[in-house]
Amino acid sequence: MFLDDTACNLASLNLMKFRNGDGRLDVERFKHAVGVMITAQEIIVDNASYPTPAIAENSHHFRPLGLGYANLGALLMSSGLPYDSDAGRAYAGAVTALMHGEAYHTSARIAHDLGPFAKFPLNREPMLRVIRKHRDAAANLPASALPRDLYQAVQDCWSDALCQGERYGYKNSQVTVLAPTGTIGFMMDCDTTGVEPDIALVKYKKLVGGGLLKIVNQTVPEALTRLGYGREEINEIIKYIDENETIEGAPFLKEKDLPVFDCAFKPMNGARSIHYSGHLKMMGAVQPFLSGAISKTVNMPEEASVDQIQEAYIQAWRLGLKALAIYRDGSKRSQPLNTSIKEEGGNGSTRPARLRLPDERQAITHKFSVAGHDGYLTVGMYDDGTPGEIFVVMAKQGSVVSGLMDTVATSISMALQYGVPLRVLVDKFSHSRFDPAGFTNNPQIPIAKSIVDYIFRWLGQKFLTVEDQPQAEKAAPVTSMQMEDMEKQVFQTQADAPPCPECGSIMVRNGACYKCLNCGTTSGCS
Repeated sequence: MFLDDTACNLASLNLMKFRNGDGRLDVERFKHAVGVMITAQEIIVDNASYPTPAIAENSHHFRPLGLGYANLGALLMSSGLPYDSDAGRAYAGAVTALMHGEAYHTSARIAHDLGPFAKFPLNREPMLRVIRKHRDAAANLPASALPRDLYQAVQDCWSDALCQGERYGYKNSQVTVLAPTGTIGFMMDCDTTGVEPDIALVKYKKLVGGGLLKIVNQTVPEALTRLGYGREEINEIIKYIDENETIEGAPFLKEKDLPVFDCAFKPMNGARSIHYSGHLKMMGAVQPFLSGAISKTVNMPEEASVDQIQEAYIQAWRLGLKALAIYRDGSKRSQPLNTSIKEEGGNGSTRPARLRLPDERQAITHKFSVAGHDGYLTVGMYDDGTPGEIFVVMAKQGSVVSGLMDTVATSISMALQYGVPLRVLVDKFSHSRFDPAGFTNNPQIPIAKSIVDYIFRWLGQKFLTVEDQPQAEKAAPVTSMQMEDMEKQVFQTQADAPPCPECGSIMVRNGACYKCLNCGTTSGCS
């Protein structure tokens, strides 16, 4: 939200690292860190490379910086302050004002030694008018709701920033923004990012390479201690959160303390969350103390209406926000953070996991013959007796048949280990028709339409219940001799049946011609 063709180098401070032993913000340490970071960022302006000459020129003329912070949500929670409360917003506004005021104070001190940014003389009066607006907003912070040292430090740094700026100007036209600090926030050991509250006390992050990372908020014990809970009570509450993925209903927890632990999303087993207006109000509380805009998501529930989203934008305009991003829960097929492993992808599905067989497993080997082609089928089983892998040995090693059957066996083994039901595989591959096909040495499967047909029909008979077997395998029981005669007759009359020219299914004889049972196409005369 600055001039076109300018660059802003970013830096963020972890607010949880600037607390005294009693959990209060260490004002002097925080101010010192702000001064160090602004100085470092200012040095980078002349030592950075820029993508275009125009950006390089304007960045040197205006020298914009972007200092911000992360972990505000954790700081408020650890202080026993609800995110969506007047007290929480006052504290957040004061911390932001302290960072912003000290940043401009540092920029003015640098200007004293090195001169202001090149375009400052042209923009002197408008910029000083903006600085006075920041100072006036700081003066309007509620003193009664803030620690005395924090409130006084905010007033002092803004008086210094304005006084020094009027005398020496500023080295930087812009000094602060609030960046999202997503992945960087995790590297900084933050429970929450930027100005955001926590997504949930227990959440799952989708990893780029696959899988999920369970993330548990580490601020809860400190917040409970600040609220006056004992060690045994805290242990019971933490245990409850870990087991139920929500703090609602936890033993010993007082009803009045629940708002302190409210998060952006409703937990899987809970009902509470921060209303979307709470996000907007927090942004409105800190925006007066930032040079740039706020990169923050206003989280709205899945059932949010068009009118509610429209009202959120109007409310943001009334609060004077420079930018607004809205996310309606579940509106993307896959979102990086979820409140439960069962919600990954927003549709109740999870990434399949491979269940490998133990190093030592039970197995059976079956010898078969299809149209004179002999082979051996070995099935490795899990401890419960269900198949988890198959091996097919046929012909000589290196031959086409051997290679193809190895490929089929490996594919089926992977499917079984990733959870594809055997019934689905049997239904799909049984009665596949291609050569070699013909009589077998198995009285239960006298004729096979292909080797694949034989393998899957045998697997179905061996490992599936009668109810799960394909319909053709569940015919009324007859003697083996009658079945063999019937299959021989079917095979002989259907041996030359062509595929349907319309849908590809194998047609059946119908008088002197053929008919497709799938789509009804005939070969001409029937």
